[in-house]
Amino acid sequence: MDIALLSVSLTVHSTRRIAEEAQHAGHYVELIDHTKCSVKLGEGPPKIFLGEEDVTHEFDAIIPRIGAKVTRHGAAIVKQFEMNNVFSTARSLGITRARNKVRTMQIMSRKGVPVPPTLFSINPDNIEAQIELLGGPPVIIKLQEGTHGYGVILAESKKSAKSIIDTFYKMDTNIFLQQFISEANGEDIRLIVVGNRVVASMKRKSKLDDFRSNVHQGAETEAITPTEKEKNMAVSATKYLGLGVAGVDLIRSKKGPLLIEVNASPGLRGIEAATNVNVAKEIINYVERNARRKKR
Repeated sequence: MDIALLSVSLTVHSTRRIAEEAQHAGHYVELIDHTKCSVKLGEGPPKIFLGEEDVTHEFDAIIPRIGAKVTRHGAAIVKQFEMNNVFSTARSLGITRARNKVRTMQIMSRKGVPVPPTLFSINPDNIEAQIELLGGPPVIIKLQEGTHGYGVILAESKKSAKSIIDTFYKMDTNIFLQQFISEANGEDIRLIVVGNRVVASMKRKSKLDDFRSNVHQGAETEAITPTEKEKNMAVSATKYLGLGVAGVDLIRSKKGPLLIEVNASPGLRGIEAATNVNVAKEIINYVERNARRKKR
């Protein structure tokens, strides 16, 4: 097959790994920098251009790896490939849903997937009441579209929480609040879903001086065997957002597992190193099964 990797560079580890596995499987793979793509509408069928090159009908499948800063444009390019009947490992709608954490929480809550007590508002006049609705401090303050653990703040007192929230409101920055789950003890679990199954799982534990358990923040990792409930939650969340490949983050609480985030372009370095699972190959196998079926 001819496969397009929608990413800004092959120097990105996860993009390079997927490209390697596609080539090992005998496919032609090409990096398509979606930030340099244009869509032309009107005067005939819609066309997708990479610079001046027409790539509208060049590929059997695309694998989007869309960065946070260009989500809307990247999703629009993915949408145009979809409309041209090209298989994608992530639907454009799924990419935009997963990027916005509040939207993800809303969908999960509606579908009955357990999430931490969460609150979002833009009202600067009742911040204390907002904090109390979550049971009081400490609370987690998150940017709605933050990545890699950036924009996640632990406010340990009502005074500090009020100061931080008030600052974000005055800066017109979209945030939301979540109850701090103390029993998680700075740990979460990342499950990689490909298709309708979990292919790899790891636990991440934060450094001693940090409550965030992201690999990009230096968290320690180890392979785990998730429970059936955790696997079902991860697969369901991926399906509800409209993704074929996703990284699903859960925390373990007294009430059971809680979903905290879904990543439409999960990093592979940490999970492959921790589990010795060839996740990139699993993604290519998924493309082979589904793109060929769609082409027929």
